[in-house]
Amino acid sequence: MKKKKQSEEKQQLKNVLADDLKDKLKQMKSELKAEDDQRKKREKERLVKQRKEQEKNKSFEELLNESRLDWKQYK
Repeated sequence: MKKKKQSEEKQQLKNVLADDLKDKLKQMKSELKAEDDQRKKREKERLVKQRKEQEKNKSFEELLNESRLDWKQYK
């Protein structure tokens, strides 16, 4: 009788610990996902800013070379 009671108590404790651990892991997962999303957002903003800065500093020759128009038609 005593062993059965101890076994049940161990099982309940095990379930409580497992539930607590699951909750903590789920919370950690959501926090890591949020951090990853923030990191990706910052990286995207940095790349956009870098691209704009490069576009702003292009020379006239570079702009002409990148143009899709056929400038030979206008000569």
